[in-house]
Amino acid sequence: MDVATYLHRIDFREIPALDFETLRGSQGAHLLTVPFENLDIGLKRSIRLDEQSLWNKIVLARRGGFCYELNGLFAWLLKQVGFGVTYLEARDIHENGSLGPEFDHLALMVTIADQPTRWLADVGWGDTFTIPLDIDARGGQAQGSRAYKLEPIGDRLQLWQGGPDNNWQRQYSFTLQAHRFPDEYQATCLYHQTSPNSTFTQRQIVSRLTHDGRVSLDERYLAITRNGLREKRRIKSDLAYRALLREHFGLEI
Repeated sequence: MDVATYLHRIDFREIPALDFETLRGSQGAHLLTVPFENLDIGLKRSIRLDEQSLWNKIVLARRGGFCYELNGLFAWLLKQVGFGVTYLEARDIHENGSLGPEFDHLALMVTIADQPTRWLADVGWGDTFTIPLDIDARGGQAQGSRAYKLEPIGDRLQLWQGGPDNNWQRQYSFTLQAHRFPDEYQATCLYHQTSPNSTFTQRQIVSRLTHDGRVSLDERYLAITRNGLREKRRIKSDLAYRALLREHFGLEI
């Protein structure tokens, strides 16, 4: 990997060091510049998880991806800088409390040499924490108008997100056991590309963090959130949709 080229892709302008400031800064820069998107699934393009394919798509072609792609490549960057990285098996928590399939999501546990703190890092979930979370802390970890907490449930941890109204919602469940990437994630990645029951085959979504909120685009609507206020407008044509992909995400599909 050419670390300098990757850092240029995510517009991270600091000299990388083996410290929390680099971990925090690179995660934030990634979220601001590399969109969460599943467009290849709608286009019936096979998603490959080997490092060279991820590099070619996200860095060289300046595309985004979904969790396996984004966190898979981000993990490679962190390892190149010198961080310890563990690939975690995570599952979406549905509204009824049930969990998605095994290896439904890829999250990362990151450690720094000679430091005891274990950090949860994630650039592939979408609208969630922007600063790595202390895995061993209990209670809320504040980030702007939101807070996050990790609740032990059996041998797993649940990630909760709380808003300014103190309404807490579960996001995903994960284990701290180490797993092999991409081998153990391939089957569920294929499921999300092909199953009619997968959210990713049912709709196309592109979403990116902004400095004052978030911008998201699907086949019908553009949604822009600024300072907690959300504006949503309908897309009138395929031509307009493609123009919005270029304007907000720099994507040419």
